[in-house]
Amino acid sequence: MSTRQKLRWWPATGVLLLFVGFLVWSWGIADQSRQDRVIQTLAAAFLVLVLLLLWFLLASRAPWKWRVVALAIAVIGGFGVARFLTVTGVSGDLVPIIGLKSAGDALAGAAETGEIRASGRLTAAARGNYPQFLGPQRNASVAGVRLARDWQAVPPREIWRRDVGPAWSGFAIQAGWAVTQEQHGEEEQVVAYELATGHALWRHADATRYETTIGGVGPRATPTIADGLVFALGAGGILNALDLENGELVWSRNILEEHGASNRDWGKSCSPLVVDNLVVASAGGPDNQSLVAYDRVSGELAWAAGTDTSSYSSPVLATLAGREQILIRNQHSITAHDPATGAMLWSEDWPGETPNVAVPLLLGDNRVLVSSGYGIGSKLYRVEERDGVFETTVLWSSPRMKAKFTNLVEHDGYVYGLDDGVLACLDPATGERRWKKGRYGHGQIILAEDLLLVTTEKGEVILIEPNPEEFRVLGSMAPFEGKTWNPPALAGSLLLLRTDREAVLFELPVAG
Repeated sequence: MSTRQKLRWWPATGVLLLFVGFLVWSWGIADQSRQDRVIQTLAAAFLVLVLLLLWFLLASRAPWKWRVVALAIAVIGGFGVARFLTVTGVSGDLVPIIGLKSAGDALAGAAETGEIRASGRLTAAARGNYPQFLGPQRNASVAGVRLARDWQAVPPREIWRRDVGPAWSGFAIQAGWAVTQEQHGEEEQVVAYELATGHALWRHADATRYETTIGGVGPRATPTIADGLVFALGAGGILNALDLENGELVWSRNILEEHGASNRDWGKSCSPLVVDNLVVASAGGPDNQSLVAYDRVSGELAWAAGTDTSSYSSPVLATLAGREQILIRNQHSITAHDPATGAMLWSEDWPGETPNVAVPLLLGDNRVLVSSGYGIGSKLYRVEERDGVFETTVLWSSPRMKAKFTNLVEHDGYVYGLDDGVLACLDPATGERRWKKGRYGHGQIILAEDLLLVTTEKGEVILIEPNPEEFRVLGSMAPFEGKTWNPPALAGSLLLLRTDREAVLFELPVAG
């Protein structure tokens, strides 16, 4: 090759150097969330590939036959990607998950067969209940069960494993029943299983389907079991009350249509809250139609209040300043409502336009910890009442705990949670972080008396001692491979897990 035919490298070199500089700025200098960095990096990488292809075709001085081959590879590769591959979803950091286009049909067919792979029988003498999202007190904490700390000496036992329909719902467990939500074809289903065996007992179906590329397929809220009834909110806003024994429909309402609300990008994710004779859910409608309550027996509307658009959180019952109240995370605020009338007791603005998912964490002494991901962080409020008027004070604000959709837990005066996917311990007295270790992605957490069960985004379960002095892993297992967003359920020593395609029951070893 003559001198004039040598490749002209400087345009390609310049493009690559600009890309490296962008990565240094985005990941090392810019103050932005991990999700923003991922999106910007993917966009920049695609642009770099396009520019390099244009350089090689138009400005590289490469022989024409090389350029023709490169163009042919690009065209054939692009056609193959479009023909056989698809984006099946995203990770918690918004990284696209690529899969074969035919894989979705195969998975849907497997769920319809309902195959059960049994491998053991229960030996636990006492089984607990986990009747709603985040457990008995809706705080991701379970009292009364002391788990063994050495899983190598006595490992968890798998009892059964089965296929389930797509959904990001968890299980509600009561008296041997395990109820969840699933998508089967064009039907959104509430399904009850026998906890001990995994056999389906009944199914209630609604002819509706929710599906988006980023949100995935199917419902996302966990049912609530109370007084022989199951309350379940579908992704499209259908709120059903079902008989626990047989799944028969007691009443049904569409909270989006009835309250003039629009659905969110990720679908309705609110797990219903039962308070006395009411069922409470976040509709997100305007003109005092944001938080709504229905009579749990008749389904008649009891009250509606608030004007903020809903986000993806669930209501929680709290006692603050000596008064019972319902707390709800909205799109732009956190509000407190009187359980009997819905009257707003207090409200605090919340920054940003990003999703708010984690429920508020009650810390005692009238304190409430609120946290969001996407680079926002946490605030600790103190709620007081003076002359019948509630007042809130921000004790501190910190970026050191950013709970995207993992809920925080408190143990012995310290807070534990996934800070943008990394487990962290926070001192709520000051907002200072004690440690941050273990990248588990955007999974879920349960505090089992004095131990943490962390289900990672990749499908592992990690047993951790909640110790503010050090990060201490005690054991681990890997029930699943792939994205695991569904919240776990712990009923006594029985750990019931699921993904958007599979469920498994483990009996955990107990202390002594």
